Amino acid sequence: MHSVEHYQQEFIDYLKRYATVKEPHNLYEPIVYILGLGGKRLRPVLTLMAADIFGGSYKEAMNAALSVEVFHNFSLVHDDIMDDAPLRRGHTTVHEKWDVNTGILSGDAMLIMAYQLFEYYHAETFQALAKLFSVTALQVCEGQQYDVDFETRTDVTVEAYLKMIEYKTAVLVAAALKMGAIVAKASTADQEGIYDYGRNLGIAFQLQDDYLDAFGDPKTFGKQVGGDIIENKKTYLFIKALEFSNASDKAELAQLFSTNPEDVQAKIQKAKHYFVESGAAKATKAAIQKYTNKAFSVLETLDISNDKKELLKAFGNSLMNRTV
Repeated sequence: MHSVEHYQQEFIDYLKRYATVKEPHNLYEPIVYILGLGGKRLRPVLTLMAADIFGGSYKEAMNAALSVEVFHNFSLVHDDIMDDAPLRRGHTTVHEKWDVNTGILSGDAMLIMAYQLFEYYHAETFQALAKLFSVTALQVCEGQQYDVDFETRTDVTVEAYLKMIEYKTAVLVAAALKMGAIVAKASTADQEGIYDYGRNLGIAFQLQDDYLDAFGDPKTFGKQVGGDIIENKKTYLFIKALEFSNASDKAELAQLFSTNPEDVQAKIQKAKHYFVESGAAKATKAAIQKYTNKAFSVLETLDISNDKKELLKAFGNSLMNRTV
């Protein structure tokens, strides 16, 4: 096994060799741009780690890891267009730097490129990876649609929200881990177990992202703090604030999330006040810990050494204590 930093550096080096501008220049330059913006590289690192954890070679899993990262960044390019987001990882988004049409087409190309990377594997592995990818990619699209629908709905429940973030975010984290297990030819039970670990960790990860969107430091978060509030997104914070508030505060909060005032900073500060005073912020932190613990409990079912289980726990804890 290697350190997380080792996997990150090895993946980044491989990515740099892969992400090159070719003709037509205006198609590939945005792709190289978004892939080069950095980020946590969470998903590809998990693919490489999983391959090693189950007795394979992380180098053999590099193309699967790259597929996950390319697909993830494709989804970000299109999400940013849908959200009209100005920043991604502290830099101008693709559709702002170029234009919307370029963002759509370059994103489409990335989706195809992601699938194409499985062609480096033998037939049985290719089939397993492609089948998992297809299911996961469609679920991510379903999750994104739920997210869009929730912006205009007033009846979003905690259960519905958790399903949305499971599809939009968690299944890709889970798939990244399972891909590493597939490349390593792990048992079916271990493939499903590591998937379940990733699914729960992914839910915790997205809840943490929601929390940081409201309460993160603009200098480290990388995205526009308060973006979910500006866009009237029904996050876990919002749903819990409604649940915990009295009738008067509930009406005011619902009204706040149905408007688009010019003074967005005042809206953000008012929403954050409700989140804290209602206890929603505290409840969100508790939910983050709950799903992290559920992920860790799954590790006990895996046929791997205790040292490897501890490595996965350490990785999970580092995600939950992040500021970016």
